[in-house]
Amino acid sequence: MRDMNAIVGSHDLLLLVLDTLRFDVAERLHREGRTPNLARLLPGGWERRQSPGYFTLPAHQAFFAGFLPVPEAPGLHRRLFALRFPGSETIAPTTCVLDAPDLVHGLAARGYHTVCVGGVGFFNKQSPLGCVLPSLFAESHWSPELGVTDPRSTENQLRLVAERLAGLPRERRVFLFLNVSAIHQPNRCYLEGASEDTLASHAAALEYVDRQLPALLAALAARGSRWFGIVCSDHGTCYGEDGYHGHRHAHPLTWTVPYGEFLLG
Repeated sequence: MRDMNAIVGSHDLLLLVLDTLRFDVAERLHREGRTPNLARLLPGGWERRQSPGYFTLPAHQAFFAGFLPVPEAPGLHRRLFALRFPGSETIAPTTCVLDAPDLVHGLAARGYHTVCVGGVGFFNKQSPLGCVLPSLFAESHWSPELGVTDPRSTENQLRLVAERLAGLPRERRVFLFLNVSAIHQPNRCYLEGASEDTLASHAAALEYVDRQLPALLAALAARGSRWFGIVCSDHGTCYGEDGYHGHRHAHPLTWTVPYGEFLLG
């Protein structure tokens, strides 16, 4: 397990959530060599984990409380981040423990500038509920061009990321959260000739996201800093398996997610 007390303060931090990505799709495309840029970040492939939520809102509320997806094996799984909480059994000496109500404010208290680039509707700031998660951050961004209905959403998100990182002082540590919306339904636009969302269009959306990742890596490298990154999904989704469609229900395909960590610089 990484010593997060050595990383926090010395590294910029990235939480990259590929919203709605299924583990089975991510693992298969990795094995088939169809996501080469993700493979460069995660040469050992994806780790199979379980999400704390079946849709975006509860999963992210748990993430921002320090409860990231956990390994499938039984047992107590020590955490990278935690908020100080009496009686917690998953805090290790390597856990970064923050005296704050959430991870974002805790990192801000450690000197991090916090940035949210939203994607799906829970980050759109168009309603009180859509403001809950973005309001945690010092700055947050959302527009229709970043959302699920724009076929070029990931390109637009990463262009914004590059602009924001370039405008921040290099000596100030950054916590960047990016919610990638392209894989979430509707994703039929990424599969030529598709008239509905399917497992194949889900995979095509992941391939689209992967093709855009060099722009993200260039933006991170331009800071000239060291980065610790987490890339994962918040939940999966169903396309008719066992009669289920979509997510927001307890099914192995919705709670099983891909997870990985990486260091850059």
